Amino acid sequence: MGRRDPAARRAGRGADRQQAPAAAAAPSVNTVLGGDAVLRAADIDVGHARERRRQRRLARVAVVLWVLCGFAWYRVLTGRSVNPLAGLSLGPEAVFWLPLLLLVLLLGIVTLLPLVGQGRSPHLLYRPEQIDVTLDDVKGLDAVRDEVVKTLNLFLGYATFRDQLGGNPRRGILFEGLPGTGKTHMAKAMARHAGVPFLFVSATSFQSMWYGMTARKIRSFFRALRKLAREEGGAIGFIEEIDAIGTSRGGVDGVAATPATASGGPGGRRVEASISSGTGGMVNELLVQLQSFDVPAFGERAWGRVIDWLNGYLPLDHQLHKPPPRYNNILVIAATNRADALDPALLRPGRFDRKLYFDLPNKDGRRELIDYFLVRKAHHPELDDPLRREELAHLTFGYTPVMIEHLLDEALIWGLRSGRDAMRWVDVSQAKLSEEIGLKQPVTYTPLEKEMVATHEAGHAVAAYLSGVGRRLEVLSIIKRKDALGLLAHNDTEERWTRTRSELEAFLRIACAGMAAEELWFGESTTGPGGDLVGATNIAAQMVGALGMANSLVSYVAMEEGLNDRNVVARVLSDTEGREKVDRILKEAKAAAKEQLDGNRLLVEALRDALIEREELIGDEIVEVLRLAEADLPAPPTGPPSGLLPNRPAPPAPAVEDEGAPATQ
Repeated sequence: MGRRDPAARRAGRGADRQQAPAAAAAPSVNTVLGGDAVLRAADIDVGHARERRRQRRLARVAVVLWVLCGFAWYRVLTGRSVNPLAGLSLGPEAVFWLPLLLLVLLLGIVTLLPLVGQGRSPHLLYRPEQIDVTLDDVKGLDAVRDEVVKTLNLFLGYATFRDQLGGNPRRGILFEGLPGTGKTHMAKAMARHAGVPFLFVSATSFQSMWYGMTARKIRSFFRALRKLAREEGGAIGFIEEIDAIGTSRGGVDGVAATPATASGGPGGRRVEASISSGTGGMVNELLVQLQSFDVPAFGERAWGRVIDWLNGYLPLDHQLHKPPPRYNNILVIAATNRADALDPALLRPGRFDRKLYFDLPNKDGRRELIDYFLVRKAHHPELDDPLRREELAHLTFGYTPVMIEHLLDEALIWGLRSGRDAMRWVDVSQAKLSEEIGLKQPVTYTPLEKEMVATHEAGHAVAAYLSGVGRRLEVLSIIKRKDALGLLAHNDTEERWTRTRSELEAFLRIACAGMAAEELWFGESTTGPGGDLVGATNIAAQMVGALGMANSLVSYVAMEEGLNDRNVVARVLSDTEGREKVDRILKEAKAAAKEQLDGNRLLVEALRDALIEREELIGDEIVEVLRLAEADLPAPPTGPPSGLLPNRPAPPAPAVEDEGAPATQ
């Protein structure tokens, strides 16, 4: 395809000779650009442009060689030396003035070189063969990968898209997502498959202490992009953490001043004073460069000046034609995890035409990543069990691809510590605990203190066992980690993306159960529940101020406070009525947990004694202790609700019609 595909020309000549149908001349544009696989650069417009550029280079080299050969033959035929410097003599005085001249040149170079280097583009250039990442190495991002393939095909077939369809190819893509979700990884894979130079630059490297030098570096980067695009048929530029130079103009640290409504009504406008973070000049230069991809090269500008000079002497009806600038096939990719802080002008069509969000991988994506990483890492055959891998994919809910790889690397380290050359499941479990909770820091408890900590954690576990519908108990420990003297780790039995009110109330009972257990068994609480109350207050404040679960549908999130913006917890707690609602919810949760534990003392005491003896229980060990204690109960314990929606109304009974009555129409 392209402006004129060689295959299409050959097919056309054959059609002229053999009267073949025109439909066999070339595939449709949709067949070429709309496929699900990345096109080969050599077979499409990028390869054709590169081949034309190569032929022009060879033609220039041939012309230079012919000129040199002609000059050499002229010197030979006229009886002169082929060396044009033969006979040149500097004279005896050169001993005095030549060292001084060299010293002056050296001083000039030393003085000017730092200034010249300050304005150079800080990018790193990678050729496709230097990049070892392909789209096959991108796992867990299927939706983004499909969009990237479409974008790459438009980039490779830019001339076909412009000339035959009349479209404007995408020239800017913004990768948005949490750190470690694969933004840079995807950009490298794109450059590898595109077969064009890849210019990597960190946005912070544009910044300079000299006034105006930052804008100059940005200009140099885009100038290098345009030059490589002309030479190679295309070029990809990647700007890492673009929010360092692209934050909103006006505001603090890229946060724009809050729009407000004037007294004139909804359509009014009020201009507020704001504090600029000093990025306005950088943003302006970035906006100009993103809009100026087709700047003519130096040779084209020089030839244009010559045409303008000649047209000054020619009548209007005999003016020479000045060619338009050539299209530079450039794709700029920017990555950030703060897209909301970027200047809105950067996000309009024509600059960053497309925003791709890199979300956390779902369970299937995590399983795909685990399979991919385990192929490359030494592991025991037990980790080849599909059930183990499914369990690991479930346990890593909320993990990014980088976090999953790091978890397996840490598991290898735990395996080496244990004298093994490969990781096992126990190593993965230890690595997960150490990464999420911290390394074990055993301390010596007094007998009373050990009993109090064990009772506290047993209270959490029993509440989770009785209240946590769809929860799985993973770790129960009284070994100190970081600031926690003990911990209970529990997780969903299946991947969930929403929570019901009943679930949130169960979380509150679990959080307050530690304090309730201390008061039931020791008559007063300790400093241990401090961390529990932080999490419980956060949940309760969300219920009041954001989720409409406290007899009010007013959302505190809708409040805009300008430069002094606060989170929803601070907004709720600063409101008297909201604070009272949060306090009431927490007290009700504590009372419910206390009543629940008081009716199931044997369960708490059984877990407490097991913790005092073993200090840490993992997974099924927790449930086993509880099941044995349940066997000694005179009546079954107060179990969890029957499902995730205990308050769900029953469906209405179907209407029963009288057999003798006529059916309604």
